[in-house]
Amino acid sequence: MKLDIHIRAAFPEEDALIAEHFYQMWLDNDVTANSIKTDWFNITLEFIDRARKQLAYQAFVAEVERRVVGSVSCQLFAGLYPHILTAEYRHYGYIWGVYVEPDRRRQGIAKQLTTTAVNYLKSQGCTKAILHASPSGLPVYSSLGFSPTNEMKLDLI
Repeated sequence: MKLDIHIRAAFPEEDALIAEHFYQMWLDNDVTANSIKTDWFNITLEFIDRARKQLAYQAFVAEVERRVVGSVSCQLFAGLYPHILTAEYRHYGYIWGVYVEPDRRRQGIAKQLTTTAVNYLKSQGCTKAILHASPSGLPVYSSLGFSPTNEMKLDLI
């Protein structure tokens, strides 16, 4: 039997749920709770509020049997350095916080959430969608056409 998954825009009243999913996502990726700030909830809610006002933030949720089982957030990418490139060249969108509850994983929900976020970013005129994938997310994003970039990192501790 095919799973009936309903993807919809999240309501602002669901920001707390989005924050909870974001926190759980980090725990599921082997970040210990003591490595997460104790005020993570308020930090996330304040970030969402600011991104909604300044960066066309939008979250989407996945419902199965009328229960939210996953979420994704996306927004215009704020950038890491001064914006000197034209919007036609570099108007990126950023996808973050893709989360699906453990008992609903491997059922195509993350793929549908990510596709919905990509379509939203397209509607905002974005020229690229970027994200940072967890090891478990790599196959999902690769199957959607995301490719590795030239981002590099160096551990300093």
